[in-house]
Order: sequence, then structure tokens, then C-alpha cells
Amino acid sequence: MVGRCWRDKHRHTSQIELRRRLRTGREQLSLKQAAVVISGKKLAWQIREEARADVEKWVIAGHKRPHLSVVLVGDNPASHSYVLNKTRAAADVGISSETILKHSDISEEELLDLIYKLNTDHRVDGLLVQLPLPDHIDERAICNAVSPTKDVDGFHVVNVGRMCLDQSAMLPATPWGVMEIIKRTGIPTLGKNVVVAGRSKNVGMPIAMLLHTDGRHERPGGDATVTISHRYTPKEQLRHHTKIADIVVAAAGIPNLITADMIKEGAAVIDVGINRVQDPVTGKNRLVGDVDFEGVRQKAGFITPVPGGVGPMTVAMLMKNTIKAAKNVLLYPPERIRMAAAS
Repeated sequence: MVGRCWRDKHRHTSQIELRRRLRTGREQLSLKQAAVVISGKKLAWQIREEARADVEKWVIAGHKRPHLSVVLVGDNPASHSYVLNKTRAAADVGISSETILKHSDISEEELLDLIYKLNTDHRVDGLLVQLPLPDHIDERAICNAVSPTKDVDGFHVVNVGRMCLDQSAMLPATPWGVMEIIKRTGIPTLGKNVVVAGRSKNVGMPIAMLLHTDGRHERPGGDATVTISHRYTPKEQLRHHTKIADIVVAAAGIPNLITADMIKEGAAVIDVGINRVQDPVTGKNRLVGDVDFEGVRQKAGFITPVPGGVGPMTVAMLMKNTIKAAKNVLLYPPERIRMAAAS
């Protein structure tokens, strides 16, 4: 009788211990799943508040209100949507703007003539040509035609070169937005391992440059160790790098490129991808990034959503560049600009 009581008591104690361990395990699992979803909308709102205050201070000091001119070629619905977002943001922060619409059959020479006219228009502080352009137009020639001091996209070869040399420049809006997300979220970069998936000249490459360059220079960098992958990087090789990365930036334009099995616990994952895919349930198109969001968020420490992550930051940084252009912060010798544009 005594033995049976002891066994019953022992069994009861074991069951309590088992339940405690299961509960603890679930709590630990829950903690692992609690990745911080970074709201690009909230951060962008903060930056736009800063921009609004900066514009008003500038105008009160007796200067003219900053002005942004946007050239939009063709009838691409996505481009029209992006431009509308930019002009709305400009109005929100107190920047005047205009959208110059041109038909898709405009010649390269006609477009260049328009850009040169806007370059010399003192009313215009910031100038951008919405990409992509029709196939018959050389995008690089168009980007280099925009005056570097008005190049709010940061695509002119002079601005790209200065960025690579850690000098002050008009930074490309999306890469700058990524850096601001990392900085304002408090994600450390000094000495950290970073993987940038994507090597595009306007997004992937500048992000890598900003992250790895010296933090003590004129244009501070992130002092990280950066690996860049591209379309010819085997998936297993990419996984090898991402599994040891503290930060993964996905900017390749490939849905589900980065999955949970490819990252380490607590990594920061910044999704720059914008892909339109068909929803298997509704049959409608929806926006997704390059990251398997639901899977990766169970393992990451930080993650940005799509939409609502990097996109709003791009527009916010564009406003910052327009203000910089209005203040004429960057003064480049004209002869060097002409030589760079012609090369």
C-alpha cells in the first residue's frame, strides 16, 4: 500500500514536471517567434516630419520653397502609381512638385533636350526621370544627363562615384532608406556579416557600398563585412553565406528567394523585393517581396514586410534629397560634370 502511494505520488510529480517543461518549451518557442516587424511606414512618417520641419525652417529664412520636377514617360501603371506617391509626399512635406508626362514614343534626343532645359531652370531644385524607360532609350545616358546637383535619385555617375569614395553625394533613395531602417531600428553593423542578394546598379550595389564602407569618412558607412550574391550564385552557396549573416538584404526580385532554413536565429532581414504574384486563393495579383515572410519571421530577430517596409522609406528619402538639392549643399565643378556625363 505504501509502495503504491509512493508510485502514484511519483507519477503525479513527474506529470507536473512534464507539463512544466512543455509549458517552458512553448514559452521559449514563442520567444523565438517574436521577431520585430519593422514598420517602414512609421519610420517614413518620422522622416517626413523631419523634412516638413526642415522645409518650413528654410522658407521662413527667406528662401523659395523647394521644387521637384518628375518626368514620366509612357503609361506603365506601376510607374504612374510610384510617381503619384512621390508627388503626394512632396505636398505633405511642403515641397512643390510637377509631373511632366511624355508619350512612350518620345525620342531619346527629345527627352535629353527636356532634361537639359530643366537642368537650367532655376525654379527646379530636384529632378528625376521615372524608370524604367522605353527600350529605345538609353537609361544610363538619361541618368547622366540630369545635373548631379539636381539628381535626387542619386543615379548620376558623379553621385555614384562620390558615394563609392565615401564622399558626400545624392544617395540613391532606396539604399539610403535601407540604411536608415537599420540605423533607426538600432541594428548594429560594425564588424557584422551582411549578405546582399542582388547586384543591381541602383539598389543592390549601392546598399553593399553603404554597408561596408568606413564609418569615419565624410559619408559614413556601416563598417560591415559584405557578401554580394547574384543570379549565378548557386542556391547552396547563397545559403552558406546567409546562415552566418547577421543581416540579410534581399534585393533580387525573386519571390521566396530567402527562406527560414537559410538564416540564423535572430538575424535582421530587410526585404527590398517588389514582386507581383497571383494569389492562389483569390486569383488576384498581390505584392510580395523576396523573402518568405511568414516562415522567416519565426526565426529572424527583425524583418521588414512587403508592402509597408522599404517602399515608404524610399519616398521619404527622396524628399530628403530634394531638400538637399534646394539648399545647394553639393557644389560640383561644371567641367567635371560635363566630362563625367560624356564618358
